[in-house]
Amino acid sequence: MSNRFQHLTAAMLAVSLSCGMFIGLSPNTVNAQTVRGSRGKGVTPQEYVAPGYSLRNFRRRNAKTPDESYTGAKLSPAVEALTRDASAANAPVKLILQVDDAGFRETQKLVLLNGGTISQSLPGLGIVSVEIPARALSIIAASRATNYVSVDAPVEVLGVAGDDSHDAYTNTSSQVSSHLRNATGASLIASPYSDDEEDDDDYRAEDNYKATNSVLYGSGIGIAIIDSGMDTRHHSFNRDGSEASRIAVSIDFTGTPSGNDPYGHGTHVAALAAGNHHVAKGAYTGIAPDARLINLRVLDDKGVGKTSSLLASLEWVMQNRTRYNIRVINMSLGTLAVDSYKNDPLCRAARSLVDAGVVVVAAAGNNGKNSNGEKLYGHIHSPGNEPSVITVGASNTFGTDARSDDGIATYSSRGPTRSSWTDASGVKHYDNLIKPDLVAPGNKLYAAASENNLLLREQPDAFAQMKKKEHHQMRMSGTSMASPVVAGAAAVMIQANPKLTPNMVKMILMYTAQQLNGFNTLEQGAGQLNVEGAVRLTKLVRQDLTAQTATGTRLLTTNSLPQPETTVAGHTFQWSQGALMNHTFATGTNLIRQYHKVYAQGVLLADGVLLADGVLLADGVLLADGVLLADSLLTSNGTRLTDGSPLFSCGVLLADGVLLSDGVLLADGVLLSDGVLLSDGVLLADAKLQAQSTRRNGDNTAGMGIISE
Repeated sequence: MSNRFQHLTAAMLAVSLSCGMFIGLSPNTVNAQTVRGSRGKGVTPQEYVAPGYSLRNFRRRNAKTPDESYTGAKLSPAVEALTRDASAANAPVKLILQVDDAGFRETQKLVLLNGGTISQSLPGLGIVSVEIPARALSIIAASRATNYVSVDAPVEVLGVAGDDSHDAYTNTSSQVSSHLRNATGASLIASPYSDDEEDDDDYRAEDNYKATNSVLYGSGIGIAIIDSGMDTRHHSFNRDGSEASRIAVSIDFTGTPSGNDPYGHGTHVAALAAGNHHVAKGAYTGIAPDARLINLRVLDDKGVGKTSSLLASLEWVMQNRTRYNIRVINMSLGTLAVDSYKNDPLCRAARSLVDAGVVVVAAAGNNGKNSNGEKLYGHIHSPGNEPSVITVGASNTFGTDARSDDGIATYSSRGPTRSSWTDASGVKHYDNLIKPDLVAPGNKLYAAASENNLLLREQPDAFAQMKKKEHHQMRMSGTSMASPVVAGAAAVMIQANPKLTPNMVKMILMYTAQQLNGFNTLEQGAGQLNVEGAVRLTKLVRQDLTAQTATGTRLLTTNSLPQPETTVAGHTFQWSQGALMNHTFATGTNLIRQYHKVYAQGVLLADGVLLADGVLLADGVLLADGVLLADSLLTSNGTRLTDGSPLFSCGVLLADGVLLSDGVLLADGVLLSDGVLLSDGVLLADAKLQAQSTRRNGDNTAGMGIISE
């Protein structure tokens, strides 16, 4: 095997897991059979479909917009490299095959006839995970039943514990405010908890909790945390005033069950999204502290998983989303975004869930700088490169509630997305989407710590000891931390207005975000999360809108638009008043004054933008008049999305790598004068090393302080 191929794919060819018995971590445990194939015996899709589950209800993506069609070569770059390596002909390769409904039996038969085995079939997502000799790859690719072939790549977390330097303070007073809730504006939408909350008649069972209540804590809304598991014994996950857990179900997809989050990442992530006020009188409260939690473990004891296990968890959500009212998914993990979102199996699975009404939130990645400290562009991770996903970068609050000093964390991955597809002439075409969509606090945040976890054993100074082990906290940094903050906000929004579609949630989050001064669109997207503004606007959105509602219909319940500004900790800022749409962004009050067909399910926000003769135009059918499309990305002056100094023309993002050339230091005035664009394969090892470093330490600034009990 050549050195070049080893460099590009060694990390992606780790041993694949076969999903064994799912071992739950809570009293409400779900068990599922292993789906496994052997030579000479296939596994039919029907053996895996849950009772009452209609395969075609969720397999609509090939019959819809051209944007959702598979594009270019059928083999991913890593798989294509294997076909050219004669020395690897007999080597077994772990692959993910994407097939049509009708192609399941044919594909499975073909794999088995060519000496392969089937480790997993996910018919709801059109996925078959296999192990097959490399020599058979061309046969698999030639089959009409196969849409795309990629490796079963490793999946890793995007945030890890860090040192305690420059923490803002340690407080043992009676302070009960949560820095996270204060800094995001979440504390402005709900009354503070009382000390005798267990006796508060307003705090009732989640299924009976009314969205019209003045208190919005995400009650009754299911958030699926796909991660390393949760410590179900931690009191941050209890219903307040009782010992009952809000973790509705726990399922292990790793094949190596080992108890309550031995790695430590998932517990912390879940608490940022939905930790309650129980510890330290509310100092570590999450954004949606009464949300229902769905605990899906796909990362092992060392924080590493497989694409196949992540896909299995997404299919499980598809099958069970109604049962647990799963309206939001958080993925604080990812893999290198090599394949175009049109072909990437994680992206396509995420799209299926968004089309089914589930908000999917993903971390952008932690490769915002290289080992020399230079800004690095173009390293958004999968599935964050998917247009329908809400991709979240990390901001730095510097430990203060006021937002006037906030900035982008140096390690937060920047756009544009550099996933690509290759045409029949061998020419590579980059997606070049504007990402992240927005940013949220992610640097040096304290949240729940699972007992005796690996991260704390490796970084003991990240530990914040409380009176009880079920109360212990730990500090972590990364876009992994920022993502659940947005997921919690989405849950609160949906509680306030259950009729919101995923596209509405995404638009509102971007429209109400705060632009951070001095940072460009590829760093912050629409800006920093503003929970107060998002919920205020959400409450005004009509609940009688349907897929048949005409473009141009009034969106709000009132003719008066909300004041587009929010005050947090004495600092007043304007809303961005815009929304990203793939290669440009849209602005104008008509984004919230009128209903647009792009707010429906089954389409993308960017479907309202057409490309004609190299010019981006609004589609009058999907996007009403009065919405303006930008012709340039900007470095913000801290006000609206339209205000700032030009960075470069949006048309550059359509140039398929002509101006966005791989590995070239981009000169002043041409494109990104302050950084380097990630090149294919060359910087991957360096980027991974840097990501580990930044996740360990975060930015070496002041951060959220410890408040003891």
